[in-house]
Amino acid sequence: MVKVLIATLYSPEPVLLAATRLSAERLVLLIDDKPNAEQEKSLKTIHDSLGKIMDVKVVKTPVYDIVKVAEKCVDVIDQVPRDDVVYVNVTSGRKTKALGLLFAAYARCEKVKKIAYNPEEDKASVVYLPKLSFHLTESQKRILEYLAVDDYKDHAELAKKLEMSRAMLYRNIKELQDMDFITVENGLHLTDAGRIARL
Repeated sequence: MVKVLIATLYSPEPVLLAATRLSAERLVLLIDDKPNAEQEKSLKTIHDSLGKIMDVKVVKTPVYDIVKVAEKCVDVIDQVPRDDVVYVNVTSGRKTKALGLLFAAYARCEKVKKIAYNPEEDKASVVYLPKLSFHLTESQKRILEYLAVDDYKDHAELAKKLEMSRAMLYRNIKELQDMDFITVENGLHLTDAGRIARL
């Protein structure tokens, strides 16, 4: 069993602290597609220190596209061997990256052991965030999958495609709409939250 830490990166201190406290054996760092000088410097610091004792992998993600960040993070989590344990730290880096990583942890809640944040006021303390899950039914997952591929003009068209009764579809659509996973304005469409929930 290997401890894997997935962390956002801007300044090195939160990552160094988390990796040391956790005794991580593998580190995955999320950096910008085009890292700035500060990120490059932080990455070098981590490679020079932790890179000697553990495997350090870098994953480049967009800066402001939370859905794309979440997709990349889900891919990273899915690649971790089943017997390994995943920890997430969302302290360093841009808020959009931290949110993308957090949503990926929610999408793969069963694979993530803990989600941590180190407050700036007290860098030595750790706040463990709740492990939430999207809790979708199989019917809701199917609806999101179909909407990810194509938009539908009305409920009847989608019900026919899914081979689901209209009553059941209406109930599921209402629940998905209440969770802000879909919108029904001008047809049925996924929201960004819906794109993340289906990962």
